[in-house]
Parts: sequence; C-alpha cells; structure tokens
Amino acid sequence: MAGVLLVVPFAVYLAVPTYAKDGPHLAGFPFFYWWQLLWVVLTAVCIGGAHLLTRKRGAAK
Repeated sequence: MAGVLLVVPFAVYLAVPTYAKDGPHLAGFPFFYWWQLLWVVLTAVCIGGAHLLTRKRGAAK
C-alpha cells in the first residue's frame, strides 16, 4: 500500500497533457498552476501516509 501512495503522485505529474490547459480558473489562477499546487500538498500527504504505513510495519518486527 505504501508503494501505491508513492506512485500515484509520480503518475499524476507525468500526465502533463491532462492538466496543461488554461481553464477553469480558481481564484484567478489558471488550472495548470492551482492543479500543480494542489498536488504539492497531496504529494506531502501521500508521502506522510507511506511513512506512517512503513513505520508501523517496521515497529511490528
């Protein structure tokens, strides 16, 4: 499961044609910018989740 949490942001960042567009705008920002900013936060959440999953597994040994 931890591996999936690490691969998902990577796959999203590689799918540039899906988010390389101008609209829709959010608070005056083009889609490309707010989508990238959203995924910076979501990547941190995914990495944190992967860390928690692997930490628990390491403590069980």
